[in-house]
Amino acid sequence: MRSTRMTAIAAGVVIMVAGLSACNDKGGDGDKAGGSTGGSSSTGGGGDTAGKSPLDSALASLKQASEQTNGKQSAKVDGTTKSGTTTQTMKGAMDWSKGMNMTVDITTSGAGAMGSGKPMKALYTPDAMYMNMGMPMQGKSWIKYDYDVMAKKMGPAGSVMKDMMQNNNPGRSVDLLVASGKVKEVGKEDVRGVQATHFTGTLSVSELTRMQSKNVSEADLKALEQQLKQSGATTETIDLWVGSDNLLVKKREQLQGKAPYDSTVFYSDYGTKVSVTPPSPSDTFDYK
Repeated sequence: MRSTRMTAIAAGVVIMVAGLSACNDKGGDGDKAGGSTGGSSSTGGGGDTAGKSPLDSALASLKQASEQTNGKQSAKVDGTTKSGTTTQTMKGAMDWSKGMNMTVDITTSGAGAMGSGKPMKALYTPDAMYMNMGMPMQGKSWIKYDYDVMAKKMGPAGSVMKDMMQNNNPGRSVDLLVASGKVKEVGKEDVRGVQATHFTGTLSVSELTRMQSKNVSEADLKALEQQLKQSGATTETIDLWVGSDNLLVKKREQLQGKAPYDSTVFYSDYGTKVSVTPPSPSDTFDYK
């Protein structure tokens, strides 16, 4: 069904930005003022690491990155996800100061792609997401996906997805690696002209599900873990690149198993102004 496939596409963008996991550690308050891309005076995504073990140094650096990134409250985003034979790209901007507000253009290609490679517009608010279908449905241009409805329709992953939709921000993957304690610094690398420090960590499916939001029930967590295992998922590797101003500039997540998933997202222009206006109800079709 067309609307069901569009649900997967729209939800996939949130997974791409937030990560496959939804760790509930929000980090510190960071720089609530936003606007500027400048962070603390430390370099390489770290601080004073003298006398610390490599793990402690990496964790300290990522904690600073979490505080700075979460505190900026908005950014431009663009990325690519490869899942099976389908490739999905997105480009836009998001604001996480009061729930998630995001506007992006989505393009899919490969087997099962929709839109003949043409970008589709998607809007995300704290309550629902909207997709311009590119063709009328019951005389409407947009389809609306209410998060409460999605939570009921998507099985065990529904509660997790709803939390991600409402509480998404770039720092969630940073928080996950900090909470896991499984991270190491790889070295310095150039990311689109920015000198950044590369961190990496690998977690099992069981660890991923145990670190989900506290708002998700134990029954849903167990069901989600089983769902992931049945799909052949085994581990997830998270790679993060943090600039000298302690802001996340790139994230890559790879889910290993029978159905590999590979997502890369770039973050820039922190503090950018993001305006999201939901389409008129008269031009909106509700997904039930």
